[in-house]
Amino acid sequence: MDTTTTQSPPPPPTDRIEPTSPQKAVVRPGDRVFAGLAKGSGITLLVIMAAIAVFLTYRAVLALSDNEANFLTYQDWLPQNDPPMFGIATLAFGTVVSSVIAMALAVPVAIGIALFISHYAPRRLAGPLAYIVDLLAAVPSIVYGLWGALILVPYLDGLNKWLDEFLSWTYIFEKSGTGPARSLFTVGILLAIMILPVITNVTREVFLQVPRMHEEAALALGATRWETIRLSVLPFARSGIISASMLGLGRALGETMAVATVLSPNFIISGHLLDPGGGTFAQNIASKFKEANEYGQDALIASGLVLFVITLLVNGAARYIIGRRKEYSGANA
Repeated sequence: MDTTTTQSPPPPPTDRIEPTSPQKAVVRPGDRVFAGLAKGSGITLLVIMAAIAVFLTYRAVLALSDNEANFLTYQDWLPQNDPPMFGIATLAFGTVVSSVIAMALAVPVAIGIALFISHYAPRRLAGPLAYIVDLLAAVPSIVYGLWGALILVPYLDGLNKWLDEFLSWTYIFEKSGTGPARSLFTVGILLAIMILPVITNVTREVFLQVPRMHEEAALALGATRWETIRLSVLPFARSGIISASMLGLGRALGETMAVATVLSPNFIISGHLLDPGGGTFAQNIASKFKEANEYGQDALIASGLVLFVITLLVNGAARYIIGRRKEYSGANA
């Protein structure tokens, strides 16, 4: 006879754990205040930008409605004539050319200075050198203008003669006239000196944010100092370099007093960059606004609207490039 008994399964537990509903996140009053201030600041900025755009557009329409010349292609500036005739061709040419010269000179030098301070210079030298660069950014533009008019212009005569003698075959360095070096080339050099500390400071801070492990890994694999910078530092800092360059370009496009002090303005478009003359949007507004009548001021505001649009397009293009090119992101370096 089989005496084994079949054991029944244990009874289910009586104290079941009921699923709990997810708890709502607790929002503190300070978080609400901070979020409101941040959102309000962003909205205020958009409102201010929109108000500036509306004001510039309204005054520009008043001026352009009576202008007898093509505003985009006419070279002269005669809003006081009857009928008024004025255009921005010369101003756009001078602004773009001087800014391109400034960027071509300043960006490579600024990157080199930032690399030297962050990766090559001893600590005792890096600190004072960075402090001196910061001080250069605080110098008023009128001081740069006085220095450019009294020191830079006379000493550039020799450089202009050398460029005309050996590089006149390029056409742009052919000097067809005489006179002091109050040209777009001189303005470009002065602007390069002015934007150099801005680009250097931002680029230096970006270089200092490169993860140390990236550099140590490259060195451990046998890379030289330059290979480490080229393969680890520069790819990580590309977006920062572009942002720093756009900040410098924004100052170069809108610089007023330094350009007005150095440049001998005229309304002639010339491919000879060493010839005196030329003009920029900001310089023309600063030099003519006080003596202009109400209609002349509207005409100057119309040119300011063009500069406003150019600045927006430049910054928008920079953001588009950074957003489209994933390799510019430091996270992917």
